Amino acid sequence: MNVCLYGEGARRWTMTERGSDSVWRERTQFLVGPSRLRWTGQALIIQIDEREPLTGRRVRGEVVVHPSALSRFQAPLDAPGRHRWGPIAPCSRVEVALDAPSLSWKGSGYLDSNEGDEPIDTPFREWDWARATLADGRTAVIYDVQPKQGGRRVVSEVFHPDGSHGSFEAPPRTGLPASAWRVPRHGHGSAAQPPRLRRTLEDTPFYVRSELDAHLMGERVVAVHETLSLPRLVSPVVQAMLPVRMPRRA
Repeated sequence: MNVCLYGEGARRWTMTERGSDSVWRERTQFLVGPSRLRWTGQALIIQIDEREPLTGRRVRGEVVVHPSALSRFQAPLDAPGRHRWGPIAPCSRVEVALDAPSLSWKGSGYLDSNEGDEPIDTPFREWDWARATLADGRTAVIYDVQPKQGGRRVVSEVFHPDGSHGSFEAPPRTGLPASAWRVPRHGHGSAAQPPRLRRTLEDTPFYVRSELDAHLMGERVVAVHETLSLPRLVSPVVQAMLPVRMPRRA
């Protein structure tokens, strides 16, 4: 269960790997350690009870995701189709109520899924991904994948609150400032309306999460953006560091 909080004075990050004895699922529930996800038929209830590595600070509370509709869209990210991405609830309303730390808010939300039939570093070198909520409640997503062999693969799709979707032409790819760990970042935008870095949320040797000011589908938006570098992820140095950040528990 990976939980990230970026609020002023309440920054938290937790991701604990659990053994098979601590994981259980059925049709409407998934349990991992002391945390669980439950689907009611109308909403996804995420009950969080985790602790930060190193500091041991608790992260506990509830997140409720209310999808406006569920989506069955799925796109292959590689030519053979061994890796797939699809948003489960691309247009959602989210309610957050935490008691550790004490925080609560409501807003728009998004839930997606990635799945693969082989290790992620086998076909890919890097990717950039961005999501933005449009003024009318639609969600625009751009997935820009660089495989180890062949040209870039770009998936650009807009999802409507009623569950329908359609493709759109992604603006040209353009450079963004590298992260503090020197991970290259790229976004999509025209020369007249380039994306601009708003703030960096998560900065690691192989993964960066950011907020961008961007123009998508004729609108000025705030986009959530991520960059993943697979050679960095599988490097011996990063692999040695991961257990500190991602402890393993039975």
